[in-house]
Amino acid sequence: MSRGGHISTEPRINDRIRVPEVRLVGPNGEQVGIVRIEDALRLAAEADLDLVEVAATARPPVAKLMDYGKFKYESAVKAREARKNQAQTVIKEMKLRPKIDPHDYETKKGHVARFLRQGDKVKITIMFRGREQSRPELGFRLLQRLAHDVEDLGFVEFSPKQDGRNMIMVLGPHKRKTEAMAEARARRAQRRSDAAAAVNGSAGEAAETGTAGADTAGASAGAAD
Repeated sequence: MSRGGHISTEPRINDRIRVPEVRLVGPNGEQVGIVRIEDALRLAAEADLDLVEVAATARPPVAKLMDYGKFKYESAVKAREARKNQAQTVIKEMKLRPKIDPHDYETKKGHVARFLRQGDKVKITIMFRGREQSRPELGFRLLQRLAHDVEDLGFVEFSPKQDGRNMIMVLGPHKRKTEAMAEARARRAQRRSDAAAAVNGSAGEAAETGTAGADTAGASAGAAD
């Protein structure tokens, strides 16, 4: 019984590249051409670089001269930044009653608007009870009204549909999550900048007041003399 070995995702480098010749790329991306593997390894050693196979399936394989340790580090940093900036679209949920009072409606509409502004989808559920189940048009009209009220921020991704005793609609944001996150970061940075400017302005005013007070006191002392 054979067992599958571990498949490495690392490229072959230096003397692990066991082919007679490679298409060599220089450290700055320049095309050197097809050279014997011995010559490619010699050039790598002379430049104090590694010979890295970057296209193993090409004929002949493509290899590049580079600092492989530095390349791996920079790739890891880029991957970490990409994961940090990667945005997961979240589906928020908001539940309403078909005969919701105006104040509650405005409050929940505000929540829906905030979710859409953040780049999240919103699942709206109308909950029917008792005799309300015989009036599905109430829920439909309420969902239409809500969609119209937030149309600047989102669109109807899933049209109102009856689901047992509930009616469901899904709103999608116009802005992507990444855009919403970038705007939120920009707003936070602006607020910090404004706060720092206000603090510096207050300190400057205090210093000017102190200087003016000292000048007045000096003038008074001179008059007394």
